[in-house]
Amino acid sequence: MRRIITISIVALVLASCGSKSTPEDNQKKADAYKLQIAKLEQKIEALNVADTTVEKIYLVRIQPIEIKTISRNIDYTANIIPFEELYMAPATPGKITKIYVEVGDKVNKGQKLVQMDQTQLNQAKIQLESLQKDYDRIKTLKESGSIAEQQYDQIKTQYDVLKSNVQFLEENTVVIAPYSGVITGRYFEDGETFSGAPNTQAGKAAIVTLNQINIVKATINVSENYYTQLNNNMPVELSCDIFPNEVFKGQIHQIYPTIDALTRTFKVDLKVPNGNLKLRPGMYGRISLELGKTETIVVPADAVMQQEGTNKRYVFIEKDGIAKRVDVTIGDRFDENIEIISNEIAIGDNLVVVGQAILNNNNKVKVVE
Repeated sequence: MRRIITISIVALVLASCGSKSTPEDNQKKADAYKLQIAKLEQKIEALNVADTTVEKIYLVRIQPIEIKTISRNIDYTANIIPFEELYMAPATPGKITKIYVEVGDKVNKGQKLVQMDQTQLNQAKIQLESLQKDYDRIKTLKESGSIAEQQYDQIKTQYDVLKSNVQFLEENTVVIAPYSGVITGRYFEDGETFSGAPNTQAGKAAIVTLNQINIVKATINVSENYYTQLNNNMPVELSCDIFPNEVFKGQIHQIYPTIDALTRTFKVDLKVPNGNLKLRPGMYGRISLELGKTETIVVPADAVMQQEGTNKRYVFIEKDGIAKRVDVTIGDRFDENIEIISNEIAIGDNLVVVGQAILNNNNKVKVVE
């Protein structure tokens, strides 16, 4: 402002000096104008000093701090896996007579999946049948006291061993589904020989792979801070991007008893019913566990500021027209709100929720609606 006034006066002087006057008149006029400029400069200087003493007042909007009841959740991501996965094969190598299933087939518990060659089983049955006659005869003689106990024991041992071998071969010449599921792998064709050597990506030997997916599972690594807050059968929710409008209900299946010393986490297995088979192994899911309801201070997230170059968070509290900065610790986020923790904040304090971005500590403020 001072420069504008000064320049205007100088321009006026120059304009006057340009009119038709004697040099003596012009000099007198110039001296008079210089005196006027000096007086004006003194007034401007006084005004400038006065301006620096005027403190700016900032307009803000406030909100009283309240305790709110919230549902505290912890969220994780995980890959969905089958509840059970078995690499199905007999206990001994042998020729494959027939494989009854293909990849993608749904099977029921007790259904025959693979038939192995029965040559050894048939031979063992013939031997057992022959030995059965000898055993029955010796048993009769023993009961009448006609033979020694040792002779009877020898025959009985042979009979028991052969009978056990027949049972073993009966169980391992046919592969039966132990539960209902879906065939996810087939690694041989009819007539090929199963050697028992590892032949799957998992490093296991198998003729077919069976997955139980009417129930699916997910494993998450949970911070040790929550170890005492989780229990078996606690409800969980699973959502997938592929089904954006659906939430699948499940529960905690198993809590592992140890904590990883490196990550400070422990494993938790979750199971989710999947009767319609929508969920498939390999899908990406989001897990939410509700730890119960709690009362805490929750404020609009925009009201919490972050000090530049640091992780420090703070808010402004309005009291008697003054904005006071209060450092806080943030907790969980709930949509557009966030939990704050501070011993310097009390219920009923006026939190600045609009205008806080341009404030400094102890600025004067005026509350507006």
